[in-house]
Amino acid sequence: MALLLEDTAPNFKAQTTAGEIDFYEFLGNGWGVLFSHPSDFTPVCTTELGRMSQLYEDFRKRGAKILAVSVDPVESHKEWIKDINETQHTNVSYPIIADPEKKVANLYGMIAPQWSDSHTVRSVFIISPDKKIKLTLTYPASTGRNFLEILRALDSIQLTAKYAVSTPADWKDGEDVIVGGSVKTEDIPAKFPKGHKIIKSYLRTTPQPNK
Repeated sequence: MALLLEDTAPNFKAQTTAGEIDFYEFLGNGWGVLFSHPSDFTPVCTTELGRMSQLYEDFRKRGAKILAVSVDPVESHKEWIKDINETQHTNVSYPIIADPEKKVANLYGMIAPQWSDSHTVRSVFIISPDKKIKLTLTYPASTGRNFLEILRALDSIQLTAKYAVSTPADWKDGEDVIVGGSVKTEDIPAKFPKGHKIIKSYLRTTPQPNK
């Protein structure tokens, strides 16, 4: 059965390029980004893991840990990292799970048998400190992911977890946000003292409250 938003992210133990981990212990009290790739030594995956490495500090500043997974073994991952670092001009420092028995892949529904019953598709899970799944994305194996979008979504998820707001289409950190429907119009000034605009009775905006 597929995991749904607000489901508890399943815990697991696994071997990685950084040794054995317990997923919950690895996350601690922070956020997590778990993402799968179909196979080592493949072109799209090489660019993806390289891009995630380049953005590593951006995720770390947001209190999020990164963890990749594929069905290949640890030694294959370690050899492949050399290619990633060379071709993508980076230094991969986050762990990559070795999942040759597909335990993690099946636990998180990362196998799409219509494409392959032996390799994972490009799945992403954002997991909150209380171990709830806050976002899921699945791309076909032929389409590389936009990791800036994943970072943008994390910004939105973290913001809306703290304030009664939503973020509009194409929103970026620092831009105006939408006042939540649960907030009465007369209560907006007290909750959002930076000001607000009433575009429609159901569409009210305010500057991002934590900026």
